[in-house]
Amino acid sequence: MKIALLGFGTVGRGVDQIISERVPDVEVARILELPDRLTDPRMTSSYDDIVADPEIGLVVECMGGVEPARTYIMAALEAGKHVVTSNKAVVAAHFAEFAAASAASGAGLYIEASVGGGIPWIASVEKVRRIDEVTSFSGIMNGTTNYIVDAMRREGADFFEVLAEAQRLGYAERDPSADIDGIDVANKTIISASVAFDVACEKDLPVTGIRNLRKSDLDLLAGCGRTAKLLGRGVCRDGRYAAAVEPVAVSLDSLEASVPSNFNLVTLDATTVGELRFYGQGAGSLPTGNAIVQDVLDCVRGVRRPAYDFSRGLAWDPELLRSDHVFRTEATIPGSEPFAPGAVVARDVTAAEARALLDAALEVDPTTFMAALA
Repeated sequence: MKIALLGFGTVGRGVDQIISERVPDVEVARILELPDRLTDPRMTSSYDDIVADPEIGLVVECMGGVEPARTYIMAALEAGKHVVTSNKAVVAAHFAEFAAASAASGAGLYIEASVGGGIPWIASVEKVRRIDEVTSFSGIMNGTTNYIVDAMRREGADFFEVLAEAQRLGYAERDPSADIDGIDVANKTIISASVAFDVACEKDLPVTGIRNLRKSDLDLLAGCGRTAKLLGRGVCRDGRYAAAVEPVAVSLDSLEASVPSNFNLVTLDATTVGELRFYGQGAGSLPTGNAIVQDVLDCVRGVRRPAYDFSRGLAWDPELLRSDHVFRTEATIPGSEPFAPGAVVARDVTAAEARALLDAALEVDPTTFMAALA
C-alpha cells in the first residue's frame, strides 16, 4: 500500500525510517511539508494533491495541534482513506466526530500512537473490551513529568533546575506548559476513557499538573513512605464514569514509584482478566514511530479494524473518584486537618472538589501544591 505522511518532524522521520528499513509492502509515497521545506521528491505542500491521489490508501497524521490536523483527518476519512494518527490533542478534541466519519465512509481510524508512545495500550484496551468491561485505568502517561519527578528524587534537585535539564535534553519543550500543567495527560486520559468505557468522554475533567512541585514536597511525602507521580485516572461503575488528572502520592514500594526517567506505566482493571500493566517508552521518534507503523500494518494486512461508536450512554459522575488530598499551602483549606508541618489533608473529596479547593488556595498562596493519597 502507498501511504502519505502529514508532517516530517521527529515522529514523521521515525515512521519513514522504520517503514523503509523494515516494512517492504508499504511505501511512503507522499509527504506533506511546508513550501520552503520541500527537500525530498516525495514532498508536496498541497494536501489536496494527497487526498485526490487514488494510489494513496492511508494517511498518517503526525503534525500535532488541532488545526489543520482536524481538517486533514476529516478530509481523508470522508474520501475513504484510512487514517493513522499520533496526535492526542486533535483526537481528544474531536474523537466522536472522527469515529462517525470513519463509520460513514468505512475508512479505518487508528490512534495507537496517541497514548503511551511505543506501549501497545490502545490496542490492548480494545482487545480486553471484546470480552470484559474495563472498570478502571490509571497511569503515568507523560515522560517529561516523570523524568522531572524521578530526577528530583535521585539528584535532590529542585523543580526548575530539573526542568531546565529536561529542556536541554529535549524531553521538555521550550514552553513546557502542556506537560507540567497536565494538559498532555488530560488529552491521553480523555482518549483512554473513551476507548476503555465506550463513551465520548467529557472534555472538562479536573486537571492538575506538577508546576508547583518542590523538593520539599517530595521530602515530606518520603517521610510518609510516599512519592508523587502525575497520573491520569478513570473509573467506570454502574452506568457511570469519571476521569481526572492530578499528582498522586503513591507508596514508595509501588510499581509507579519505581518508574524511572521518561518511561510510562499504564494499568487497567477489567472484569475477568483482572489487572494488566503496560510499561515502556512513552515518547520519542522511534517508539512513537513504531506504534504508528504497527497501526499501518494492522490496516494494510486487515488484522485489526477499530470501531468506535460511543453508544454506551454512560453518565458523568465525579463521585466515583474520591480520595484524601494533601495540600502544602499557607492558605486555609476548609474542613482540612493537619497532615505534616506546612501541610494539611482534606478527607474524602472528589477530584473535582479537590481542584476547586486548590484554585481557592492558589488565590492566597500561588505556590500551593496538591496531591491525592493513593
